[in-house]
Amino acid sequence: MATNIKNLARVNNQPIQVVETENGKFIPIKPICEILGIDHNGQKQRIKRDPILSSVECTVHSTGADGKQYEMNCIPFKFVFGWLFTIDTNSVNEDARQAVINYQLECYNALFDYFVSRTEFAEQKQVEMDKQLDVVKTAKSEFNRAKNVMYEAESKLMQISKLTLEDWDMERRQLKFDFVSII
Repeated sequence: MATNIKNLARVNNQPIQVVETENGKFIPIKPICEILGIDHNGQKQRIKRDPILSSVECTVHSTGADGKQYEMNCIPFKFVFGWLFTIDTNSVNEDARQAVINYQLECYNALFDYFVSRTEFAEQKQVEMDKQLDVVKTAKSEFNRAKNVMYEAESKLMQISKLTLEDWDMERRQLKFDFVSII
């Protein structure tokens, strides 16, 4: 299996690497543990006990810059954020603790925004739909009223257009029609 290692990000000014294989992108956990000052073996055991992370963790073989073969305990890239979220900040190196706390706070906010934004969207959408439904109902009512005025005006116009001089002479009356305002 061919691998390609790239720097992904920096944590406490240390590079975090991603290992790209034909099966996807993986993050070695040992370098992150070292940067955070937490026990790598303890984290490996936590990952193995976790029902989700244990199902996706793997060992990736890679050739280092020194030409030697290395085995790296990894988790898929998409799971690293959840794993970092679960790290006990009391076990993190003092230099990295505030960064981990800030990251975890950001995760709490992201989760809240993700789940609450759906509800807020649905509520706001309903409010806007109700407003627009009122506009549509009013427009339909005004349109129907205008249609009735138009039909009445057309009917009177037809009556006038059918009148002849003889009709007028027989009745001896003037042409008087009420004009209805359309507005």
